[in-house]
Amino acid sequence: MNDAGVALSALTTMQVGGVPERMITASTQRELIDAALDVWSDGGEWLVLAGGSNTVAADEPFEGTVLRVATRGIEVLPTDADAPGRVRVRVQAGEPWDDLVAYAVERGWSGIEALSGIPGSTGAAPVQNIGAYGQELSSSLVAIEFLDYLSGEVSRIPAAELELGYRTSVLKQGREGIVLTVELDLHDTAGAQAVLGEALGQPVAYAQLASALGVQLGDRVSVQAMRDAVLALRASKGMVLDPADRDTASAGSFFTNPIVRENFARALPAEAPRWPLVPAAADVVVPLGTTVAGSPLDEFLAHQADLAASTVDAAAAASAETLVKLSAAWLIEHAGIRRGFRLPGSRAAISSKHTLAITNTGGASADEVAQLARYVQGRVQSEFGVILHPEPVLVGLEL
Repeated sequence: MNDAGVALSALTTMQVGGVPERMITASTQRELIDAALDVWSDGGEWLVLAGGSNTVAADEPFEGTVLRVATRGIEVLPTDADAPGRVRVRVQAGEPWDDLVAYAVERGWSGIEALSGIPGSTGAAPVQNIGAYGQELSSSLVAIEFLDYLSGEVSRIPAAELELGYRTSVLKQGREGIVLTVELDLHDTAGAQAVLGEALGQPVAYAQLASALGVQLGDRVSVQAMRDAVLALRASKGMVLDPADRDTASAGSFFTNPIVRENFARALPAEAPRWPLVPAAADVVVPLGTTVAGSPLDEFLAHQADLAASTVDAAAAASAETLVKLSAAWLIEHAGIRRGFRLPGSRAAISSKHTLAITNTGGASADEVAQLARYVQGRVQSEFGVILHPEPVLVGLEL
């Protein structure tokens, strides 16, 4: 279906973005494939959009076609008789992610309950390898069905081939195409429920969540209790969409938590939160001037060579040196940027509930959002020597 004249500001949670040249909404998988192949054959610019929760688009009209994914459906697949207590589901890309989590929790299926309240579509989940409160999609993802831009073919890609890492995948790193369906493997707690009287979720793996639940790390609670606690925590941070709360007019966490070498982390204040990671982590911070030919870092440094700081280099992650994840929220706060901060005259602000979110307080432009993001980056870089990288997809914008 052609949707003429609809602005991206009406379709994204940040509520910014101009009117695209053309928009096609596909409500079935066949419609989506046909529309994509038709658009790709023209060779013009194109953008895939579903929930719009991870997209920040420029105010100027998008000179191309927006393929809006509105497919729906959750299919329970046959499971191996040798794997009792498992449930395999195939989910259409346009299915709202939190609707899927609610569907699973209602049936006592565990594995994604800590990912409750994350906005956006199911198809976007593997692109970012979404994660929260001690769970990541990678622990449940089996495969995706993918329409490849280069070949025009539909194929099933196992999760092991997606190179899933912290908020990244091969889909985010440049493999072009469209996720059509997502296949998950979940735990069916029916057996345990018959014995214990409740459907227990996965062990609690996040300290703040354990505290909210009144349990210890590693304890198990019901999937419903886990979902309720996560939703409450997210709501307290303005991370559950609510039309009455302007703090939720955002793209969620605007910056990813930096991953740095342990030696670099030692130079930070002792109180700065940090979590050791395995050497295979996807992103690290390296000193300015350290480049790998042809890498994203190489291009980034060529564009921002004036920034005397660190930046991400996926190739350097192969190093055996211990890597450490930092708290972007802590860095922002201790660079002097408080909740509710905004630049003079701007309608974009740091959330009043959580410093990691940039919000549209009402009528903000994409340029105002970008200006605030650049200001935050500059303050953190100046104070700590770390460049924060945006988590949402930026369309027509640069930081």
